[in-house]
Amino acid sequence: MPGSFDEIRDQQRDTWDRFSTGWRKWDELVLGWLAPFGDAMLRLSNLRNDAHVLDVAAGTGEPGLTAAAMLPHGNVTVTDLSERMLAVAAENAARRGLTNFKTKVCDANALPFPNAGFDSILCRFGFMFFPDMALAAREFARVAKPGARVCAAVWSGPENNPWATTIMSAITRHVDIPASPPGSPGLFRCAPSGLMRATFEEAGLTDLSEEEVSSIMTHESPERYWDFMTDIAAPVVAGLARADAATQAQIRNDVLALARQSTQDGQVQLRSTATVIVGTR
Repeated sequence: MPGSFDEIRDQQRDTWDRFSTGWRKWDELVLGWLAPFGDAMLRLSNLRNDAHVLDVAAGTGEPGLTAAAMLPHGNVTVTDLSERMLAVAAENAARRGLTNFKTKVCDANALPFPNAGFDSILCRFGFMFFPDMALAAREFARVAKPGARVCAAVWSGPENNPWATTIMSAITRHVDIPASPPGSPGLFRCAPSGLMRATFEEAGLTDLSEEEVSSIMTHESPERYWDFMTDIAAPVVAGLARADAATQAQIRNDVLALARQSTQDGQVQLRSTATVIVGTR
């Protein structure tokens, strides 16, 4: 893996801070699109109404926000590397009137919490970006109470996620993007069968189970899909930056054409599939 873990972490913090404006802009769409994954995680977590929940790498706040609304006598702490992403989460909590919700800027590989302090640990689409996934899983286990549930969602393979590959495939047809070394942070890093199970087992978690969950990303037009992905997806922006203006225009035309092929009932509908894994401390 190129660079030290600290360098990767700092680069990711800068990236998420930079893209926080796009995530704020599209937050309502993202919340609806990703809700089925968070709902599955909360169902598998078996939360009591007085639970203390930790949501790691929560970005703009989900599924921690939904958890907080479910816990009249509990509380939720959400963390992220990006202070700007967490500012959106805090705004969302205030808008919903949630007073049992707080944010903490921190690194998943060095959680600033005491041992055995939480009844449930959640991490939706964060593991694939952690510089050291094994260390993060051990940290999750460390801060979980005995019997607590630790639950994560990770993207399945690219063939099951046209929401991402529709635009990335068009970019790679026109732009030479160097392959990342094996194990580097990336969208589909956790997709290989058995990888997350082994990571959880090595962290000392037991009673493991996995569930496949799907959702549909919906846009009112191909142009809106393009706008969304170029606002929120760092790999898309990085890929386009390698192309000149004429090539960027051709890529956009190709993406719009591909998106039209996924139009149903007047809307672009793109499948999204993830694996939700849960274990017990």
